Order: sequence, then structure tokens, then C-alpha cells
Amino acid sequence: MTSAFTNGKRALVATTGIALAALVLSGCAAGGGTNTDSSGGPITIGTTDKVTALDPAGSYDAASFAVQTQVFPFLLNSKFGTADVEPDIAVSAEFTAPTEYTVVLKPDLKWANGNDLTSSDVKFSFDRQLAIADDLGPSSLLYNLESTEAVDDTTVVFTLKAGNDQIFPQILSSPAGVLVDEDSFSATEITSDDDIVAAEAFAGQYVLTSYDFNNLLAYKAYDGYQGLLGAAKTDVINVKYFTDASNLKLEVQEGGIDVAYRSLSATDIDDLRGNDAVKVVDGPGGEIRYITFNFNTQPYGATTADADPAKALAVRAAVADVVDREELADQVYKGTYTPLYSYVPAGLTGANESLKGLYGDGNGAPDIEKAAADLAAAGVPTPIALNLQYNADHYGPGSSDEYALIKSQLDASGLFDVSLQSTEWVQYSKDRVADVYPAYQLGWFPDYSDADNYLAPFFAEGNFLKNHFDDAEVTALIQKQAVTNDAEERTALIEEIQDKVAAQLSTVPLLQGAQVAITGTDITGTADTLDASFKFRYGALAKG
Repeated sequence: MTSAFTNGKRALVATTGIALAALVLSGCAAGGGTNTDSSGGPITIGTTDKVTALDPAGSYDAASFAVQTQVFPFLLNSKFGTADVEPDIAVSAEFTAPTEYTVVLKPDLKWANGNDLTSSDVKFSFDRQLAIADDLGPSSLLYNLESTEAVDDTTVVFTLKAGNDQIFPQILSSPAGVLVDEDSFSATEITSDDDIVAAEAFAGQYVLTSYDFNNLLAYKAYDGYQGLLGAAKTDVINVKYFTDASNLKLEVQEGGIDVAYRSLSATDIDDLRGNDAVKVVDGPGGEIRYITFNFNTQPYGATTADADPAKALAVRAAVADVVDREELADQVYKGTYTPLYSYVPAGLTGANESLKGLYGDGNGAPDIEKAAADLAAAGVPTPIALNLQYNADHYGPGSSDEYALIKSQLDASGLFDVSLQSTEWVQYSKDRVADVYPAYQLGWFPDYSDADNYLAPFFAEGNFLKNHFDDAEVTALIQKQAVTNDAEERTALIEEIQDKVAAQLSTVPLLQGAQVAITGTDITGTADTLDASFKFRYGALAKG
């Protein structure tokens, strides 16, 4: 694959007569196109996260998005300290009809390689997401997008399948809303990291000047960025990828790196809170951790030799009955995570605790006798052989202890015989969508602060889990809540969706956690970017 393609920008004829409607997100974006380095020098960030792919169509994970959000532009974004979206590289963004969302770009935008950044790039970006629909990509978020039209060089009209979409502006700021240069990316295939970097196909606050995959990345502030966030406070950012969290802790406490973000163990974080050489900065929570079941390959799954939907559900229910979330939160995470009993985390509108009354003792504690009785009623012999997979390098060092304890809890019940295995993240992310794992760990770092982001990506038709859960009624309810204007009615729909999914257990939610970063005492701006947008944006950081 080469870095240039023959689908170049087209001359577009302007049209007129767009009638403006009342649902408006508009205004001039702050910030200019000149970088001012107000910091005391380069900043080095450390992480144990692992990037899947730089191409926004080929990844849907926190580590990849952490890179993308620095170097690619968005139509909508949120200022530091808030999750409310407004125009980023756009002048205005508004509903011009119930099923039409119109965005007007700033004029004379440029990619770092000198190419014009126009509405043609916007159309290309969304068209390719839907055309490629990669198993590891975020195209499922675009479930309500019918088409994208470039009206003229600066005007884009999104036509939606259902009107009054309450979520679409947020989606434009999510991984599905990342914009790419149509002259540097393939329209039909994932473009390689090396080709993207070689093409300098960037237009965010930063560009990548060096790219050593999952080892060391070097960023430099982009003078041509004209978006909402303004000029980056630090000109040069280096990101170092660690294979071991203990080394990450050692480096930040000894000053070898300036910032450690995702992920240290709860014990390490607790220890560092008493270290005067660093600052521990906490941000609002939104992360969840859960077990996913593959409906085809789990015990009694659809493609197994002894397939039986009722027995398969009984197995999932028994896991939900036996797992002890309080013990996981206390023993493994020292209170940095709290038990989660539903699919939408506490604090978001519509969150309930739908699993609490259905499983365990009805109050959140495990109930082995209930699990045994329900398995017997379903005709499931015990112990059940369960292959359970987890990953230690993407979700932090606590994962090993977390899943060792889950195995211990399940095995100790006498109802399960768990075979526990771990795989490195890059391979793990491929295996899980290829039906390799019957049951496996996942975590979720939200794209936007709304209950929809914990429902549509997981349970709607074509969801990113690819675990063969498919319920037409659930999909219809998800689509309905997204376009329901009445707040009370929408909340009731969100609660109903959680109840219906809880009865089927596509996943078993376990824990809800907060954002934590460790920095040197001379680093400022960390609290500004540890906000409810859940995007860690390097442009807020400064040294000295």
C-alpha cells in the first residue's frame, strides 16, 4: 500500500437555501494557528498502554485514541475541564432539519503536509469508516448516519436515519469522528501507521515526528492547528511505552519521566500518594471493567457440539451469581474501583443496578447456592470447564490479580473449573473478534459522557464486541432513546435497555474506576485534561 491515492479533492459547487433549525451548536472556535511554547521544556509521558493502529478506522481502544486525539482534527470537541461539545475546526454545527446536521468548517485549513483540509476530507473520513467497517474499528457508533454530503469546500451535511438524534454531536467528537486526509489514506483499506506518518497526514494540536510502534513516539506542536483547544502549551512531547508497570512507577518517582498515565497498580498509586517527589492527580470516573461472553463458543454456545441457549444462559448467570465484586474492589484495587451492578456506571443519567436484584443474594453479594440450584434446574452438570482470557498490558497490572481472584472465586464455588490464560494486547484484540475466546476480559474508556456510549457500542446490531449477541428489540430501544427529546422518557428507555440486557448477560459488569495520573511536581495542567471528556490531551500540559 502506498501513502497516496487517486481519490483527490473535488471542486464543489456551493448550494444555498439551507433553513436553520433551533437545535444549534455554533460559535467561533478559540485558539490560533501559532504555537507558543510556554513550558519549561519537553515533557515525557509514560504508559503501559498498547496502540492497535494509528488509522482511526482500524482501532477502537484507549491507547490508539490517545494518539489520534493529539494529531487528528475533529469537527466537534470539548474545552479542557468539560465534556460539553462545541465546534473545533468548525465555525458552526447545527441541526438544519430533524434528520440533517450541518457543519461549516473554518476557511483555509491545512493538513501538516500542505494539503487543503476541506469538506471533501470530512465526507471521505465518514464514508470510509462505514465502507471499511473494520472489526477493530468504531464504525458501529455511526449506526444512525445515512449519508455525508460535501456541499461546498467548507460545508458538510450529515443525513441521519432517525431525526432529533441527541447523541450525534457527541459522536462527532468520538473515535468515529476523527478526520483524515483523503490524499493520504485508502478509501477501502486500513492505512499502515508508517504510511500515515510518512505522509504527515496530521492536523491536530500535534504532529508525529517519530513513530517507533509501542516503544517511543515523538510529538511536535502543529502551528497550523486552528481548533477549539488553542496552541499547545508544550512544543515537544515524548511518549514512552513500558512493558511493566513497576518500571513505569520507578521512572516517574525518580524523575525519568514527567507523567505516568495508564496504568499503575492500585498499590503503586497508594504508595505514590505519600511521595513528596510526585503529584497524584485524580479525575472523574467513567472506566468500567467486565467479562464478555462469546455467544458462539462459550459453554453450550451456538457453535459448540452441545449447543443449548438455556444452558448457555445458565452458565452466564452462574458467573454473575458467584463473582464477588466487593472483594475485587477491596483486595485488588484498594478502593480505586467500586462494584458495578449494571451497564451504565453510577453518576450518569439513567444508570440503575439491574444486575443486583437478578443475581447473587439480591443485594450485591455472591450466592453460590442460588447458582447451583439454577444450574441444576437447567440441566447443567458441574463443574463447568470455562476458558477465561485476560490481558495484563492494556488494562494495567491489576488485571493479573483481578482475574486470579475471579478464577479463585469461581473454582471455590465448586461449580466451575476455570482455565485462565493471558495474551499480549495486539494479538488479544485480534483474537477476541475471531471467536478465539469463549469468555474474556474487556474494559471500557468512554468516548463521550452519556449513557448511550455504554449501550450502543456494546449491544446494538453490529456492536464492537462481535460476540454474536443480537437482539432486535434491544437495538430498537437503543435507537429510540438516542432520538427521544423528553428527558424522563429517555431515562426510562435507558433503564429498560439495561434491564433487558441484564436478563441476557452479554457481559457481566464488574467494576467502575476513576482516572489517575502521576506527575512530577513541576508539571501543570494535568487536572485540566483529566475531565469528563475522558480524553487525555497533551496540549494542556506544561513544565515549570
